[in-house]
Amino acid sequence: MGGNDASAAGLTYAEVGATRDDRMPAGYAHVERDVSIGSGQAVFEKAVDAVFSWQMHRGAGLRVSAGTPRAADGAVVTPRAGFLKIPCRVVYTIETGNRRGFAYGTMPGHPERGEEAFMVELTATGDVRVQIRAFSRPATLLARAGGPFTRMVQEFVTDRYVKAVRAASGR
Repeated sequence: MGGNDASAAGLTYAEVGATRDDRMPAGYAHVERDVSIGSGQAVFEKAVDAVFSWQMHRGAGLRVSAGTPRAADGAVVTPRAGFLKIPCRVVYTIETGNRRGFAYGTMPGHPERGEEAFMVELTATGDVRVQIRAFSRPATLLARAGGPFTRMVQEFVTDRYVKAVRAASGR
């Protein structure tokens, strides 16, 4: 999807795919994690499966409704935290060599506007790294009212994602 496809895809932001770029878009809060979770091909494969199968989300404490059992281009997924629905659409996947993952973007009803990418990389030295990049800004009155608390929640959930992938990979 290109940067102008947001409305056609039901997305709530224009910078579709920007989590691939070195510089994420201005005007948003940014979250970036790059964490080693273990080493070797087996850890890599388990981590990739946890990311693509929504197990990472479930392991972070979210309930997940998804149109597909695995993340795929165009798939709609709605994580839920308590009463809060968080609808997203997968905007790209990467499944090449030693780097695999996907990004999803926010849809109407999501408390934020933006995109989040979840990648797993097996380095040349055998290190398995989980990389999470996101840009977002409030889309609802509740999210705006949360101010710094909203950012803290996003950081907390990002940490939970990393822990869930680590646990699923046997580390």
